[in-house]
Amino acid sequence: MTSENKLGIVIGGSLSGGIDVRLDGEALVEDMAVGRYVTIQGKTKRFLGMITDVSLGVTDQRLTLTPPAADEKFLAEILSGTAAYGDLKVIPYLVLGNDEKSLLDGPQPVKTIPSHYAPVDIASNEDIEMVFGKEDASHFYVGNPLDMETRLCLNLPELVKRSNGIFGKSGTGKTFLTRTLLVGMLQKGSCVNLVFDMHSEYGWEGTSEKKHKVKALKQLFPDRVAVFTLDGESSRKRKVSVDFEVKIGYDEIEPEDISLLRQTLNLTEQAVEAVYQLRKHFKKNWIKEANNIGDEEDDKKLLDSLSIHESTFQNLKRGLNTLTRLPFIVENAPVKAVDRVLEYLNRNINVVLEFGRYTDITAYILVANLLTRRIYTSYRDRMEQAMAEDAAKPTPLVITIEEAHKFLNPEVASRTIFGTIAREMRKYNVTLLIIDQRPSGIDTEVMSQLGTKITALLDNEKDIDAVLSGISGKNELKGVLAKLASRQQALIFGAAVPMPVAFVPREYDQSIYNEVSRKKISAEEIEELF
Repeated sequence: MTSENKLGIVIGGSLSGGIDVRLDGEALVEDMAVGRYVTIQGKTKRFLGMITDVSLGVTDQRLTLTPPAADEKFLAEILSGTAAYGDLKVIPYLVLGNDEKSLLDGPQPVKTIPSHYAPVDIASNEDIEMVFGKEDASHFYVGNPLDMETRLCLNLPELVKRSNGIFGKSGTGKTFLTRTLLVGMLQKGSCVNLVFDMHSEYGWEGTSEKKHKVKALKQLFPDRVAVFTLDGESSRKRKVSVDFEVKIGYDEIEPEDISLLRQTLNLTEQAVEAVYQLRKHFKKNWIKEANNIGDEEDDKKLLDSLSIHESTFQNLKRGLNTLTRLPFIVENAPVKAVDRVLEYLNRNINVVLEFGRYTDITAYILVANLLTRRIYTSYRDRMEQAMAEDAAKPTPLVITIEEAHKFLNPEVASRTIFGTIAREMRKYNVTLLIIDQRPSGIDTEVMSQLGTKITALLDNEKDIDAVLSGISGKNELKGVLAKLASRQQALIFGAAVPMPVAFVPREYDQSIYNEVSRKKISAEEIEELF
């Protein structure tokens, strides 16, 4: 233990409640930040833990009643570190290697605690690299642990094995984090992505934390990213060259799509049930035929035969009119959007679907749900065929959605394709990357199935509890999360990382551009990987 890294010694604690550390007299309490890593050298094991609380204590309570005066600096210095001291609360997460065998086995989860008076150090860069790995073919640099210069790396193939979430209140940098993570996925070739880009931030160009224009996925990976749009006019105004303009035909909209829109279209349950009756009667032309139903006697008889009340039908018709007024909803689409999306994905080309001006949640839910259901069906069929014939499986697909609580709230999660994907993990090689500022609005079962969570600052107690639900050491991590800066800091925990880590995301700037240009991987190379 070097003198500059020495912090103090263990004086008590428990495995569940954390380790109590008495600070050395030379260690400044003001330098002890919540979220920082320390190592504890036990008699036979070395532990890696995180500081979750900092406190002050005294050996004699009279010192709090009659403290040294402000001008008695010499007396204060004598008492500091002896009669008056600093305490740390440290949660141990991993046991690091102390000998050659344990170094080969790698870091292991803690099952015990260090003994009394074990010395405590500041964790070194080498300790962090041992735990999280170095940049290589699968590890991507996402930022730096708090108060450390070492690079924090994520194992992206491991990350995409399960659905994941990025959370944080508005303005904390969720989009920035998502864009960086997507760049890593493309650079490492760990999967193929379908991004439902509500605010046009991930396709051609986006906005930096300082509100400057930055290159997005298409500019960085021109041969591996296709930009689709619902709003060709908006794309032309922004001088964005798109690969396909999406149109949705009446015949592509099914009852399941309307059911998910019940709240946004203000439909009654009876109106949703009427959709199934109309679809059964009119087949694929049900929207066109429903719009033609008027006040004629024959029309009333038809509704009666279908057990649809007049007021119910009028409620449904108002909702359908809201949909059909959307410019990208047409009677007959020349090319089915789902076929074109699948064509690109099957060639390992990532697809970013921009919504342009159509950022209304109705448009977003309709298109994202409609396309995802059909794409998931295609992947399910291909996976089942591959397993039956012992053939190559499709490239893992990550579907990125924003405003996730609209798709995954408790009322609809069990009935949406997104809820199905989250619960099935990676059964059919399809997972989710969900971005949301209201995690408390997401169904608890879905939240529990998310493999890895990256969360920036949250200021709502329910949101914090939702993000940390089911996590060991929840109360301690709650303190770490509460102390994050309002921007450019986040906490990551879950299946893809050996232990929770508070970090500063890397800058999305020229360094990323340069790195991408040096380490590009072609679509053909990705196909060989899978």
